Amino acid sequence: MQTIIKNIENLFIKTFQCSILSTKILPASGSNRRYFRISYQGGSIIGVFNDDRKENEAFLSFTKHFLRQGIAVPKILAEDIANNIYLLSDLGDETLFVCLTTERAKYPNESFPEKLKYYYQAALKGLLEIQFCGKNGLDFSKCYPRSAFDAQSIRWDLNYFKYYFLKLAKIPFDEQLLEDDFDTLSSFLLEADSQYFLYRDFQSRNLMIFNNEIYFIDYQGGRMGALQYDVASLLYDGKANIPDDIREELLSYYIQQLRTTHPQQAEHFRKYYYAFVFIRIMQAMGSYGFRGFYEGKKHFLRSIPYALKNLSWLLEHVKLGIDIPHLWMVFHRIIQSPFLQQFCVPKLLVQINSFSYKDVQPTDRSGNGGGFVFDCRCLPNPGRYEQYKCLNGCDKQVVDFLDNSLEVALYFDHVKSIVDMAVKNYIHRQFSNLMISFGCTGGQHRSVYFANKLSQYLQNTYDIDIEISHLMQEKWIK
Repeated sequence: MQTIIKNIENLFIKTFQCSILSTKILPASGSNRRYFRISYQGGSIIGVFNDDRKENEAFLSFTKHFLRQGIAVPKILAEDIANNIYLLSDLGDETLFVCLTTERAKYPNESFPEKLKYYYQAALKGLLEIQFCGKNGLDFSKCYPRSAFDAQSIRWDLNYFKYYFLKLAKIPFDEQLLEDDFDTLSSFLLEADSQYFLYRDFQSRNLMIFNNEIYFIDYQGGRMGALQYDVASLLYDGKANIPDDIREELLSYYIQQLRTTHPQQAEHFRKYYYAFVFIRIMQAMGSYGFRGFYEGKKHFLRSIPYALKNLSWLLEHVKLGIDIPHLWMVFHRIIQSPFLQQFCVPKLLVQINSFSYKDVQPTDRSGNGGGFVFDCRCLPNPGRYEQYKCLNGCDKQVVDFLDNSLEVALYFDHVKSIVDMAVKNYIHRQFSNLMISFGCTGGQHRSVYFANKLSQYLQNTYDIDIEISHLMQEKWIK
């Protein structure tokens, strides 16, 4: 990590010829990319490291093309492909999802405040410009890992849904009948005009709000594809939980904008749209199954109720015009599944983290802005003793060392009293998420010990879900 930071800082100094005030490691996303905010006298910029060179080339190529077309994306300030780094303009920290959460908290009696509608319409209008960039010289040869959302891409998504959601969620199906319906659905999807730029992951966390305007990020997985896919991705973004009437209103808005500039495409848009909605939902459910059931990351399972709600609406209101009886029956089994219904009962999820103050602090993936952070550096440090240096807070020797400290016991009593009050209140108010983090110097001994200890205490005291992450240990394992 230090080598990466040094390379990024050197690129900054070479580019801007000025000194650095600070370099902050930003929270990691779901990818292997790492982001850094460099502050200097005139402001701040974002440094990016990604060891996947082809993905870097795709992102940089698309960005340069988008900028030439006047599309709102981050500016490329410098690049050093040999070291897998580049510098971008800083668009701040407010995503559309953060805005969504904030506005709903401000106006709890409004299902979808007007400000949100404005931003979603702006996002859809901007999406149209991006989608038609393929007609203006965008280099599709840079697409990675696939140049198009083709038959193979569709099959990957369908199998992801089958093996990681249906099987792990214990949904019965006939393999051959399901495969037959997959073939029918794939053939129908491939009928749609697909000569456009497909963003692939067009959702509220990949849209930034900067100076009251929408900016677009994380399109490096883009490829050639149909217009309908990205619209479905945004409007059926699970946790965004857009009301059905607003979703239809936004869909009509997009088609109206499309009709103004490209009437021929607008004429056939709805014919294929809901088929793309279904495959996007299936791809998302595959992700929930892989991350939630297989990897044990419970916060992904919190999206299942939204998927069930969307499926229920679609099954009641949509006719695809193709014959896929077994897949349709599987959808009905999903929404009626007792196993999946358990995830629809509101239950507080407490995310407990241990981390190092020398590294990045944990980020709250729920969008609620985080909870408690407890600093353990004031307590006895086992890491100062030779016999504990290669151990961590999960090891019995370290646990015994800390258990025998009066200071540690007193500290934990204080932690419990604060957390108890919050958990009881959150359960009473049916809140869904609380994040609690413990930090120490190396993220190895004290923070790990307290994260484990609090997890055990809460599990024995309350009917809640707990997800624990030891960030430094996970990093070492990787």
